[in-house]
Amino acid sequence: QVQLVESGGGSVQAGGSLRLSCAASGYTGNVYSMGWFRRAPGKEREGVASFWIGIGRTYYADSVKGRFTISQDNAKNTLYLQMNSLKPEDTAMYYCAASRFRTLTNSPSDYDYWGQGTQVTVSS
Repeated sequence: QVQLVESGGGSVQAGGSLRLSCAASGYTGNVYSMGWFRRAPGKEREGVASFWIGIGRTYYADSVKGRFTISQDNAKNTLYLQMNSLKPEDTAMYYCAASRFRTLTNSPSDYDYWGQGTQVTVSS
């Protein structure tokens, strides 16, 4: 079992930055991809960014390309999402997730473990 705990959310003005962290614990030996998802009120959950561990490949949703960066610190078992040039439409609950699939995937159904989420609010 893998436990994921997100942190780093908050309220910022448009144009600002935040860095989300996701600390993983438990047995992570069968985790091959990790990702960040978000859900805004009244909208479907959206894959924001994914990271294929060991291969180093990344995926970004078009809406965040060039503004968000996903990275991992293996030594700390922590996944990050650096978010720059934030926009009001980035406002959502952000979730970290881990997948046992040996591929890069942004489909929520491919992820086995989920954190509780951290709220990001961007004001105009």
